[in-house]
Amino acid sequence: MAVYTHLGAEDLARLISEYDVGELVSAKGIAEGVSNSNWLVETTGTGDSGTRFILTLYERRIDYADLPYFLGLLDHLAAKACPVPRTMHDRSGASWRMVEGKAAALIEFLPGVSPTRPTPAQARELGPVLANLHLAAADFPQTRANGTDFAASAAILGKCGAQALATIDARLPAMLAHAQAAAALDLSALPQSQTHTDLFPDNVLMLGDRVTGLIDFYFACTGPMVLDLAVTHAAWCFDASNAYRADCGAALIEGYQSVRRLTQQERALFADVAMGACLRFVASRAEDWLETPDDALVTRKDPMQFAQRWQFYHDHGAGLLAG
Repeated sequence: MAVYTHLGAEDLARLISEYDVGELVSAKGIAEGVSNSNWLVETTGTGDSGTRFILTLYERRIDYADLPYFLGLLDHLAAKACPVPRTMHDRSGASWRMVEGKAAALIEFLPGVSPTRPTPAQARELGPVLANLHLAAADFPQTRANGTDFAASAAILGKCGAQALATIDARLPAMLAHAQAAAALDLSALPQSQTHTDLFPDNVLMLGDRVTGLIDFYFACTGPMVLDLAVTHAAWCFDASNAYRADCGAALIEGYQSVRRLTQQERALFADVAMGACLRFVASRAEDWLETPDDALVTRKDPMQFAQRWQFYHDHGAGLLAG
C-alpha cells in the first residue's frame, strides 16, 4: 500500500478540521502510486465542498517549490470547467500544509475509472478535453520548465551507458544516438501552453465514453502543446504487443483538432516530437531497470515497449497527419 507515513485517526481528524469540508468520517489508504502517501477521505461535507477527497502527503520526487504551480494550475483549470480536481484550500487560504515535516494537500475526488484498453470512442472523447485544457491554460500566469524534456532523456541514457543498456536488450544502445538527435530539435517556435505531459490511460477517469477527470499533474509544465498530444498518442494508441491502433490514433487526433487545429509546423514535426516523447519513457524505464535490484518486489517496466513505439513513429509517423 502506498502509505509511507502513518497518520492516526486523531492526526487525520485534526488535519481535516483545518479545512471547511465538515468533519472526518473515514480515511482509507490507497494502494496505487509509488511516490506519495494517499488516502481516500470522506467527510460530512459543507456548502459546495463535497464529501469525498484525496489526501496526498508528498514523500519524494517532488520539489515543494513546484507545488504552487501544480495546485494553482488545477484551480485555474477547474475554474474554467475543465474536468480536473479542485484543490481544497484550508481556512487560511493555503493550498497545502506541512504535516509530519511533509507537504500535504487535499484534492477533490472525481468519479470514474481509468480504461485498461481505450476504445476509439474513448480516444475521440479525450482529444477535445486535452485541446480545451491547452486553451484554458494559456493565460495561467505561472510557468514551469519541463524536467523530462528531450535533453533530459539523452542525459539519462548517456548516464546509463551503452554497455549497461545492452544488458537489458541488445537493441537499446541504438537509442543513445536517437536521443541525442531529439535533444537537438528546436521546439521553441511551436505554440505553447501549460501541458499535462503524462496523460496515460491511468491518469484519465471515464464513465463509459465520457471523460470525468484528468489527474496526476505532477509532470505538468510549460511547453509545446503538440508534445502533450504526442505523449498522449504514444500512451493510448498501441496494443499490448505494441502494434499501432490506427482507429484510436485517428480518433484522438480528430477529437483534438475538432477544438484546436494543429499548425502546419506542428503537423510537420509531429513524428519527430512523438519519437522524442517515446525516448523519454525509454530513458526513464531503462534507468529504473538498471537501478532496481533483481530481488526487489517491484515489476520493472520494459523500456523496449517504447523503443518499439519509437520505431513506429520513425517508419510511419510522417503519414499520421496527412490530408
